[in-house]
Amino acid sequence: MSVTIEVVNDPGATPDDRVGALRRWVDAGNDFPPLTLESNNHIHTIYSFSPYTPAMACLRGREAGLQVVGSVDHDSVAAAAEMRDAGSILGMGVVTGFECRVMLHSAEEVEQGRAPFADRKVNNPDSEGVAYMTVQAIPARSRQAAEDFLRPIRAARLERTRRMTEGANKILAALGAPTMDFESDVVGISQFASGGTITERHLLYAMSEALIACFGRGDALVEGLQKMGVGIPGPLRAVLADPGNLFLPHDLLGLLKAEYLERFYIQPERMVHGGELPDARTVVEFALRIGAIPCYAYLGDVSASPTGDKRAEAFEDSYLDELVAYLRNLGFPAITFMPPRNTAAQLGRISALADAHDMIQVSGVDINQPRQVFSCPELAEPRFAHLGDSTWALVAHEVLSDADPRRGLLHPENPMADLPLSERISAYGELGRQLVSDKGATP
Repeated sequence: MSVTIEVVNDPGATPDDRVGALRRWVDAGNDFPPLTLESNNHIHTIYSFSPYTPAMACLRGREAGLQVVGSVDHDSVAAAAEMRDAGSILGMGVVTGFECRVMLHSAEEVEQGRAPFADRKVNNPDSEGVAYMTVQAIPARSRQAAEDFLRPIRAARLERTRRMTEGANKILAALGAPTMDFESDVVGISQFASGGTITERHLLYAMSEALIACFGRGDALVEGLQKMGVGIPGPLRAVLADPGNLFLPHDLLGLLKAEYLERFYIQPERMVHGGELPDARTVVEFALRIGAIPCYAYLGDVSASPTGDKRAEAFEDSYLDELVAYLRNLGFPAITFMPPRNTAAQLGRISALADAHDMIQVSGVDINQPRQVFSCPELAEPRFAHLGDSTWALVAHEVLSDADPRRGLLHPENPMADLPLSERISAYGELGRQLVSDKGATP
């Protein structure tokens, strides 16, 4: 790697330095593969947990042939400006936003017995009644409002993770393993000071390094994990036993998240109690108010996790019809899902339900560890052509609504507001493609 590329992915460099290094690298005449029909709207960066800066995430996406990249860091919009600048240099469409967890029901609904999903796992492996959602295509004018909304959530999450670290340290101490210093080993590998968030993955990465230091590499690590009571799926055993595994802490992190985190996990609390979980309706209304697109993140029953961080488990599929109707009633205008993670039957069903409830369909592949590929070949299939249109519609929405809120895709005063949703998405999809091909010229 050249020094310039190292700067592009340097978490310690400033965003301006990273973008400048990327510009110099592109100006040097480096070649890219042909563009595909693919996009990825669900990329995490160093501002949540990821081996990629926003600039490097854009570059890796372009190297994979993507036309559009999108950032959705947990509880953070700190990647947005850098992502957009890097995408512009690379001639790509960009969609920026964040991902967060929400209580699916209000406290009043729970108290009144009107909370049908309060005791079910919806799309969150760690908690019942708690859902992941994304807020995407945030216009630049609204980034500060999003930051103000998310800051107390990050602060509460930091303190909860501090307490979980104490629990994890008790386990490490009993094993004779090095214990973690929260500030240096967990916060220190994050971008919390720059508007990023602390996630369970930061804690688990630090714990993975402590376990590797305790047990060693190769078969000794596998034997040590088994003595701890960590279940190791067959295909992962050889990966963890490989003494030359360059991604060992990331691989072990995924295993611990799926099979061990529950031993010291502390459930998050509602924001009204000083915690980090707002109500879903609150976030939906906030997102629409700032001109963004709130999306429910469909997971579906899991038989095998591509990243090893989810065990086989049932989620929304047994009550999906009821759930989507409930989400629409909450005001969700969109559903996001990940084609590589689901079966054809699951994808067909969630797509049909979105159509039936007049909801935008957004695609993306969760990127947060170095083994994952940025490409999504499924999007080149004719059956997913509509996902390309909706991605480009989000590109147009983010740019146009920044200049004039009434040009937002869902704004009631949009000149196209009377058209069916599918026609608006198609029209905005063409606008998005034109915006990028014209290098930002307003159509």
